[in-house]
Amino acid sequence: MASTIYPLVPGHELAGKVVEVGSKVTKVKVGDNVGVGCISDACLNCKTCELGDEQYCLGGKSVHTYNDKKRYTHIGGNPDAQTFGGYSASNVLHEHFIMKIPDEIPLDKAGPILCAGVTMYDPLRYHGATKGKPMTIGIIGVGGLGTMGIKLSKALGHRVVAISRGTAKKEMSFEKGADIFVDSKDPESIKAGSNTCDIILNTVSADHEVIDYVPLLNYNGVIVQLGLVPTPHNLPQIPLMFRRNTVTGSHIGGIKATEECLELCAKHGILPDVQHVKASEIDWAWEQLVTVNKDGIRYVIDIKKSLDDKEFVPEEA
Repeated sequence: MASTIYPLVPGHELAGKVVEVGSKVTKVKVGDNVGVGCISDACLNCKTCELGDEQYCLGGKSVHTYNDKKRYTHIGGNPDAQTFGGYSASNVLHEHFIMKIPDEIPLDKAGPILCAGVTMYDPLRYHGATKGKPMTIGIIGVGGLGTMGIKLSKALGHRVVAISRGTAKKEMSFEKGADIFVDSKDPESIKAGSNTCDIILNTVSADHEVIDYVPLLNYNGVIVQLGLVPTPHNLPQIPLMFRRNTVTGSHIGGIKATEECLELCAKHGILPDVQHVKASEIDWAWEQLVTVNKDGIRYVIDIKKSLDDKEFVPEEA
């Protein structure tokens, strides 16, 4: 695409070990298991950064972990230099954006928490679901994001409603912790779940109408849009007005929210469902993700196995 900066090294969920620290670093030490999420820098001086919402940096835009310009010079160097992601041999970042991975979380399962996990956790946090008050939380889409949303909501003590088109993921929804399942294609199922959800997290990225899910909202309920849908929604205001319902959006999470999410996952044994693949299987894994991803799997590329099998040996010139 036009905005891609070449050469490109992707990977926005970094998990690894600290091999060197600067003289003023206090947050981590050599040998620590650490992670870096979708953003690797921000101005750290604007209102949103001061509030812990670095992902919304107003001081000049947060820096994406790959395919972006470094923009700031917190660690020295050229601010126009390019960021390279988690498939680089190493990364150097300001300690603020590095998070310690609790011992209870294996490194191969830590990465998805730094994106999928906090993407679901941050709106729950913002809309009051981490304050101890029992709620009913709806999760639209039972994939990689949705299954994490179910697990997190359940760990926070809420009643969880899994919402999916058709019933193919009904049993899996219950296995992940859902209390209720709603088939959004079935008017009777929608009717049975109407006026119940305090918060609905919508992970669907395919074309759909968000208004179809508004009947599931309780009085003062909110739908949080998380999936990147290319087509605008048709959103009549009358159904929102009479129960003070809200449709809003959310974008990943800041550093503090991500650290809280890691702690919650460690405390309750919440782990993403992952499957290791070698480099030679990347095309196959991509195919699973763009079709049905029926099991809500996150695919983790096993670099060591790929190297052992000599899959990265360069071709002769």
